[in-house]
Amino acid sequence: MEITNETIDYVGILAQLELSAEEKEQAKKDMSDMLEYVNKLNELDTTNVEPMSHVFPLNNVMREDVVTNADDSENMLKNAPEKSEDSYIVPKTFE
Repeated sequence: MEITNETIDYVGILAQLELSAEEKEQAKKDMSDMLEYVNKLNELDTTNVEPMSHVFPLNNVMREDVVTNADDSENMLKNAPEKSEDSYIVPKTFE
């Protein structure tokens, strides 16, 4: 695939870049080099290679979500400066 001036202009618009003529030529060369490299990768034989989403194996390291403490609101309310039944009483912050 050949990178054209229109492609460079379009990418510049998408990236909101204002490129000079020299920068456009350099970008055109760089994009062509990248595409050549990608095309070179297409030459590899991958018939027996299993598809993967990551280079390293990823395992779920999360623990089971198990409740380990019961309702201890009564003990927590013992520390409250002011309380009403099973709630904390706090100062008003607005009228």
